Amino acid sequence: MRYPRLATLAASAAALLAATAPAQVHPHVFADARLEVMVNPDGTVKSLRHVWRFDDLFSSTVLMEFDKNSDLQLDEAELQDVANTVHESLAEYNYFQLVTLDGKDVAMTPPPHLVATFEDQQLMILFESEPKAPLKLAGKLAFSVYDPTFYTAIDFTDDQNLVVTPMPGTCTRTVVRPDPDQIIANNSSTLTEAFFNDPAGTDMTKIFATRLELDCRAEG
Repeated sequence: MRYPRLATLAASAAALLAATAPAQVHPHVFADARLEVMVNPDGTVKSLRHVWRFDDLFSSTVLMEFDKNSDLQLDEAELQDVANTVHESLAEYNYFQLVTLDGKDVAMTPPPHLVATFEDQQLMILFESEPKAPLKLAGKLAFSVYDPTFYTAIDFTDDQNLVVTPMPGTCTRTVVRPDPDQIIANNSSTLTEAFFNDPAGTDMTKIFATRLELDCRAEG
């Protein structure tokens, strides 16, 4: 079964309920996230490891839609169906990942698959992705997770949920949590009516995203 309105993981919830109206400017689905930047011995980024734990309402919606045998739980095959649906749905949104080096976007290889689990009645999505080209930890790097449609709020409840393993001695780490009110005030000329009607059409939502910044000097 395929769903026509699966633009985001949150939109998949909407599609699971039935085709809904377009997203409003505020999030409808919420998830707590963990992001681990894995580093190779040569100082390049090996991969990004993501864990997303979704809110109770969205999790129950997924359970109702994918519980084909109506036993009020998701077995292995049903969880695989969830994972496959989400994997397909998020492909055009780069799996909500944004990586930059000195302000320029870094291309990431799509994860080959996702893993879906249920823990304490909450849906969890896990996946790992790699840079398309070697990414040296040198200069200013930023890693964030955001939904360009503004339908899903994926955030980090604790700064320690943004991790670098192992943390190079040549880098300093900062977690940046933008103030939405300040962003709107500072960008009033560019955050137009078009943004509030269709955030995905402006690519401005990334400025609201919590991000991990690494400032790395060259080894010498």
